[in-house]
Amino acid sequence: MADQGLRERKKRATRQLISNVASGLFIQRGFEEVTVAEIAEAAGVSKMTVFNYFPRKEDLFLDRHADRLAELVELLRSRPAGVSAAAALRAHQHSLLASGHPLSGAIAGGPGFWWVLTSSPALMARWYEQEREIADAFAEVFAEETGDAFRSRMAAGLLTTAITSVFSHAMRRILAGDDVEVVRREQVAVIDQAFDLAEHGVGEFPG
Repeated sequence: MADQGLRERKKRATRQLISNVASGLFIQRGFEEVTVAEIAEAAGVSKMTVFNYFPRKEDLFLDRHADRLAELVELLRSRPAGVSAAAALRAHQHSLLASGHPLSGAIAGGPGFWWVLTSSPALMARWYEQEREIADAFAEVFAEETGDAFRSRMAAGLLTTAITSVFSHAMRRILAGDDVEVVRREQVAVIDQAFDLAEHGVGEFPG
């Protein structure tokens, strides 16, 4: 068991090293300008090792998706009785913001990430694909709970959009030159606005 735990820690450390090296190169030069072979050489591993950890080049940069997806699904499945999915996800977004988590979007290093992402069609395509994967996972959880596939799909889409909109709103503000601390402070209200819309619907907006 001890050996197995050590192996797992080494694997996680290697994966993180490769991701960190790749992200640094992407931010310096752009996603399309960096090859997997260059990443492998800079990380001190083989090209095959890179692909063992990251089957797709895009996932070297968007490397938090699998953990994020698992965390969100677990959050929904383990929420207490009587707590809505929207309430659980709203609280989770506030927690990310309060802890300064990169997935809150309100972080000083955001502009570099956002520049690499939005300047690469391949990364943007993968970004939207990951968004669909989150919505699909949410819909599956909701359908299991309710047996209503259509409403589950609608609710999943709205809640996924709330999450991604909160993140991108903070990123765009910081990229536009707004002070990070101001963005972080005002992001509290942004989260609530997003989930208010998701919970209550668009109504007659814009009216």
